[in-house]
Amino acid sequence: MNTERRALVTGVSSGIGAAIAERLLQDGWQVEGMSRSAPAIDHPNLRFTPADLMAPDSVAKALAALPPVDALVHAAGVMRVGRLGELAGDDAKAMWCLHVEAATQLVEHVVPNLPDGGGRIVLIGSRTAQGAAGRSQYAATKAAMVGLARSWALELAPRGVTVNVVAPGATDTPMLKDPNRTGLPPKLPPIGRFIKPEEVAALTAFLLSDAAAAITGQQILVCGGASL
Repeated sequence: MNTERRALVTGVSSGIGAAIAERLLQDGWQVEGMSRSAPAIDHPNLRFTPADLMAPDSVAKALAALPPVDALVHAAGVMRVGRLGELAGDDAKAMWCLHVEAATQLVEHVVPNLPDGGGRIVLIGSRTAQGAAGRSQYAATKAAMVGLARSWALELAPRGVTVNVVAPGATDTPMLKDPNRTGLPPKLPPIGRFIKPEEVAALTAFLLSDAAAAITGQQILVCGGASL
């Protein structure tokens, strides 16, 4: 991998975002990390820029200071749960802002400078986008990401820029233990364990590689059989 290739990765402070940043650094990428908190990653090829991805002004300020990138991975995410009769509008707005509006703002910024024939965009979605009891608002925002990715893939295909969604099932991250999920615990996938963040990172790294140049507009599940 050419060490001059640069990726912007959001949500690098923990979980899937941190695993993706670490994998890309191992593969020789320069990584521009963005999240509210600094990641516990010490690497000379990682540069961290703090930003609140739920605040468009904060994102715009952070993006203005970044150099052009070859790839974008929007891994920042949040889950708020609730069954019918318990749904909170503020929770829906927060998830829409982070999963949809921030994704749009990030893509709008990086697309003009993505390299033709090699630019890459990966959005971290969720298997839950197919629907799940008690997670309707979360599922709706993750389903919206698929619509965005497929639309952008069509627009960018003539440039050789790919756009895909990696959709994990229940993954062993801090989000899995989020107290906001009380009453709706995650279900163990059929393989008998939760997905590892490193497994999501490995697929993401492949989609950013030259070998994945013909894969675009796809939602690829990493769910341990949970979608079967």
